[in-house]
Amino acid sequence: MQINGNGNVYEQIINYYRKCISLGVLKAGEKMPSCRELAVEIGVNHKTVERAYGELMKEGFIESIPKKGYFVSGSKSKNPMIREILSNLKAQGISKEEIEDALAELYGEEL
Repeated sequence: MQINGNGNVYEQIINYYRKCISLGVLKAGEKMPSCRELAVEIGVNHKTVERAYGELMKEGFIESIPKKGYFVSGSKSKNPMIREILSNLKAQGISKEEIEDALAELYGEEL
């Protein structure tokens, strides 16, 4: 992983791992680098990586196993890409009702 000068490092870490997991580059159960390892690799404070990992856990992309580390989640989200899309819609202020209406319209049925 490489950090570029554009944008927040924390967000770059999150977006990088969302994409890797969504595209299947990282598979369910695969071990993530430790916070300290990744921090050293990309040249940031380990707290920045911890914060990014915390967000990825909240979104269901990764999980923490005490005394073992962080792993790509296999159970929290059947399709992380859908979770990523919905998270982006929520962040843009689109309500659950608007999403449900759009899905009903797209699939031609009531939810």
